[in-house]
Amino acid sequence: MERNLMRELVKWKNKRRRKPLIIRGARQVGKTWLMKEFGRRYYETVIYISFDNNERMKQVFSIDMDIERIVNALQIEAGKKIGPENTLLILDEIQEVPQALTALKYFYEDMPKYHIVAAGSLLGVALHAGTSFPVGKVDFLTLYPLTFKEFLEGTGEAALAGLLESRDFVIITAFASKLADLLRYYYYIGGMPEAVQTWIDTKDLNEVRDVQNSLLFYYANDFSKHAPLEAVPRIQMVWQSIPRQLAKENRKFIYGLLREGARAKDFELAIQWLADCGLIMKSTRISKPGMPLISYIEMNAFKLYLLDIGLLAAQGKMDARVILEGQSIFEEFKGALTEQFVAQELLAAGYDLYYYSKENSSGELDFILQIGGHIIPVEVKAEENLQAKSLREYCKKYGPDIAIRTSMSAYRMQEWMTNVPLYALSSYIAGIV
Repeated sequence: MERNLMRELVKWKNKRRRKPLIIRGARQVGKTWLMKEFGRRYYETVIYISFDNNERMKQVFSIDMDIERIVNALQIEAGKKIGPENTLLILDEIQEVPQALTALKYFYEDMPKYHIVAAGSLLGVALHAGTSFPVGKVDFLTLYPLTFKEFLEGTGEAALAGLLESRDFVIITAFASKLADLLRYYYYIGGMPEAVQTWIDTKDLNEVRDVQNSLLFYYANDFSKHAPLEAVPRIQMVWQSIPRQLAKENRKFIYGLLREGARAKDFELAIQWLADCGLIMKSTRISKPGMPLISYIEMNAFKLYLLDIGLLAAQGKMDARVILEGQSIFEEFKGALTEQFVAQELLAAGYDLYYYSKENSSGELDFILQIGGHIIPVEVKAEENLQAKSLREYCKKYGPDIAIRTSMSAYRMQEWMTNVPLYALSSYIAGIV
């Protein structure tokens, strides 16, 4: 599978003032494969060292930060020489040895010619108490599940992915039916690499669902292994509630759905833990679409999405037969899958997630983007619904330069807004300058 982040890795390799790189992301999103494939393509030598259950490495990094000694130990561990220009040194599961995280600072200061890429789930990197984090001494990239375009490329539809990139909406409209069919499959399969590969290998949606259920079980086991013991029950409650939260007409997170009398202070740690692990996405309400958006956030009002649309479909027990029922899949969970899809695409494109609504008001804009000097409202419609009442009211009040309604309808520009097909949304937004 081709991952968009590969281009960013090449840019990092060619930087004049290159820092050690940390690739963040939830478990099982493909960090290890990406690092190894990057090394295979662009370096003469690849040295891969996993810190998972590696007592030797824990001892090596616990002594001191003598980088020459550490490099020698890494060479002995790998059985290969580490060259400063033609070797990629991969340090996987770096969160298991916090001192190795600290050592990246000294690699940058003392031996900056070494090409070092490390990976760790947000789980460990964000939460190790007492770790001296190398602030300002490392670069970061975040890997998410496959986007829809990556899914197309991985499943033999690279030409369609290229068409979306071209933003030639005359031709895109000609292929609308095929793109909608493929988007339905993406809603069910999602972007977890193992699920996508299973679909490529078997074309069996039941086997895909088995993989997704295994991943959900794997994450649930992580709660008990890595989270603070007292927080585990609340983490499980938050995690399991997300399909119900998104199935509501108003998708704002409601603590009362967790248990009667639940309060924010009881579940803040659980929500933050899941977010730091990359297992959930959080969209925060803004009170006013002003610049910068972060100045107008209301921390007590937010929505939560899962990291992957396929996992949401699995957790919601969506039947594979829905795939065969045409447009109905876009209306599942009252459109929750569609809103999840848009959130996932926007986050992978590098945008923070915000939505707009007034307290005690029925009018809501699903997403608000800040792109350059533009504040852009995005209204999400699950079907070929041409009504956009909330967006129209917003535009009358604030007069934005750009307004987007995304739905299953074809691309068209109107005087006050542009309708963009869901499958082309990320490409369209990428063209906004």
